[in-house]
Amino acid sequence: MHFIPASIRGPLFMIVSTGSYLVNDTMMKLATAGLPSYEVLFLRGAAAALWGFPLLFALGYGKQIPLIFDGQVLRRNLLELAAILCYVVALANMQIADSTALGQITPLLMLVGSSILFGERIGGQRMALIGLGFIGALMVAQPTMQGISVYALLALGNAAFAAARDLAGRRVAAEVPGMIVAISAIVVVLIGAGAGHLVSERWVMPGTHHLLLMAGAGFFLIFGHFFIFMAYRVGPTSAVAPFYYSFTVWAVISGLLVFGQFPNALAVCGILLVAGSGLTIVSLDQRQRRLAVVA
Repeated sequence: MHFIPASIRGPLFMIVSTGSYLVNDTMMKLATAGLPSYEVLFLRGAAAALWGFPLLFALGYGKQIPLIFDGQVLRRNLLELAAILCYVVALANMQIADSTALGQITPLLMLVGSSILFGERIGGQRMALIGLGFIGALMVAQPTMQGISVYALLALGNAAFAAARDLAGRRVAAEVPGMIVAISAIVVVLIGAGAGHLVSERWVMPGTHHLLLMAGAGFFLIFGHFFIFMAYRVGPTSAVAPFYYSFTVWAVISGLLVFGQFPNALAVCGILLVAGSGLTIVSLDQRQRRLAVVA
């Protein structure tokens, strides 16, 4: 991946990550018709594990599999488990636009956390552009905010845990491969979803189409986990976090291609605002790198 310019590597990884997550979410949404939520999470995790462990051996990481249970890796992925358990319950009880909109505070929390924990300087220009990206994401999601309740708090909890996950990921040792971290996340969520299913749901026999959807979702989930971890490993938070908003753009594309939902004028303007703010942040980062080289 060293052939990718350093200034765009982190943002590009975040765009690929959100796209991978969205393909996974789309397949999950199709599969949840007729199956309990935690059972779907469990089946997806099992499929991802069946894809992931052979992939680790193919990449030559077989001897590093015990790092799946490294303390820092587990700490990150337990936060991932907390985030997804909050999200699943919130999504089942709220309109998707509302839960998506509340999730858009994740990049803002990431930036505050990076500033406090790692001393990263954000700057007024970046903060303004990140704010514009946030507004654009809300224009795409178009929340109604009806029925604000404990489920809204769970959606906020998802955003907070996701930010904490990515901050914890920055403490994972450099010698731990990103794919090991991704498969560890899959194993942790698989165990947690299985426990949640046993406690709160009854098993429903999945059909062939459910299993095929879960196989596809599990495959893309691996790359969602991998690229979001690598995005923050290779790029500064202030340059990477705003591209989390590309999730809303991918959601519009999924709605158009899969569900026949056409974006309205406000959503189109929001997409342009998200894209414009992100590209401007990349441009600022490139300019600062050039000035640093000249200096």
